[in-house]
Amino acid sequence: MAAPPPNPVPVAYQGGSASVPDWLNKGDNSWQMIAATLVGLQSMPGLVILYGSIVKKKWAVNSAFMALYAFAAVVLCWVAWAYKMSFGHKLFPFWGKAGPALGQKFLIQQAELPETTQFYENGVEETAKITPFYPMASMVWFQCVFAAITLILLAGSVLGRMNFKAWMAFVPLWLTFSYTVGAFSLWGGGFLFHWGVMDYSGGYVIHLSSGIAGLTTAFWVYLFNLFHVFEL
Repeated sequence: MAAPPPNPVPVAYQGGSASVPDWLNKGDNSWQMIAATLVGLQSMPGLVILYGSIVKKKWAVNSAFMALYAFAAVVLCWVAWAYKMSFGHKLFPFWGKAGPALGQKFLIQQAELPETTQFYENGVEETAKITPFYPMASMVWFQCVFAAITLILLAGSVLGRMNFKAWMAFVPLWLTFSYTVGAFSLWGGGFLFHWGVMDYSGGYVIHLSSGIAGLTTAFWVYLFNLFHVFEL
């Protein structure tokens, strides 16, 4: 009888308890959570304070709350449907199937990326899955803070220009119909992922998308305000 394969997790990082799975690496999981926390702190309170301090006094509270609301709204939308649209099973080559990422069974299992696999015509797997040594809960939160800071970076383009009520509707809509497309295409197993396009630092998914969206949003808000002035 063949011996079982060796545990890939170093002994020093193994839990040594029946309640801790063999694949869990405490060091990897700790760093994943620390990295997510550092990114989150850039948004809350980092950009909240920055946005409240760089605009005129009459817009300070509104600008700070735009960033605060964006972070809070993204967290709710992310676990309700947006994570699965970004990193779940394929619906289209550029979009995943919407679904909640809240169940205990889902969150405590080993992280897996991407969930969508594609095969060549001869049946060979095109891109192998990555199974890091931390749970899905860490992956969901790690990706959530990046989605949140993308919206907050976008908010910098419309400070003092956009009504807060309009921003409340804009955040979940842009997250759903824009951010998830880029995230799935490049990171979640979409067509760009399988073409070999690399985006290690979020240059496309986060910075490019928020920059272009911010410019476009500011332009349309400017036109709206311009026509509104003419009507008055």
